[in-house]
Amino acid sequence: MLDDDIGDDIHPLFHGAPTTDDFRKLRKRILREVREAIETYGMIERGARWLVCLSGGKDSYTLLAVLHELKWRGLLPVDLLACNLDQGQPNFPATVLPQFLARMGVPHRIEYQDTYSVVTSKIAPGGTMCSLCSRLRRGNLYRIAREEGCSAVVLGHHRDDILETFFLNLFHGGRLATMPPKLVNEDGDLFLYRPLAFVAEADCDAFAKALNYPIIPCDLCGSQEGLQRAQVKKLLDEWEARTPGRRQVMFRSLTNVRPSHLADPGVFDFVGLMRKSGTFSENPPQLGDED
Repeated sequence: MLDDDIGDDIHPLFHGAPTTDDFRKLRKRILREVREAIETYGMIERGARWLVCLSGGKDSYTLLAVLHELKWRGLLPVDLLACNLDQGQPNFPATVLPQFLARMGVPHRIEYQDTYSVVTSKIAPGGTMCSLCSRLRRGNLYRIAREEGCSAVVLGHHRDDILETFFLNLFHGGRLATMPPKLVNEDGDLFLYRPLAFVAEADCDAFAKALNYPIIPCDLCGSQEGLQRAQVKKLLDEWEARTPGRRQVMFRSLTNVRPSHLADPGVFDFVGLMRKSGTFSENPPQLGDED
């Protein structure tokens, strides 16, 4: 049971938090959903060290704060190291996160890697940078995690990100797949966790705004017009507006998969499916026959 303690008693990340009932409910809901995701997907290795990735967006700030509260409550027995990867985007405010993390007393590492120049040199003007940018960023984060002795890289993707990725794969990739809450990297030496998997984007937005975190907009990929993800987000927004709660129902389907009711022989043995043995009449009675 979560009590109503809030503020600097928990962590400086909660300094100046609203004392309204609405914020208490929001904070408790996010905390409950993150704890549920961590327990559901078996993310805790006692004594492990997590590299918590911080972009400066609303989601990663929310992730950082909630993980520190769980740790403060004794519910997350791991060490946390915040990390920002400065990718060299033009106009990126390079001092915001270092100053913020130092002021909050959060152990952190700031890494500069000019992946922006690499991406822009390989992607034609007007092209979508997200895929290449993501691969370069992920590779650097794995390297940093190894250097820092971390067992997991922790990302701030939330429920809506996961749902949007599912529809992107459905519409454009021809497969049923999305961002999993937990996976092992290709080298097999690091976990990748998404503890916000059950948290709605709107809740992350409300939480970060309520605590006045210094939000840094993404000028590299998030502001590109015509992205397929933006189109999917718009579609989901329209569905949600017409039927409130639709997003949550769709997300629940991702946790309730029935391979036998799909059509992939790679995940269900249709060929080996057998009926019960028995005897059948060679001349079954016809409908309408009288005794």
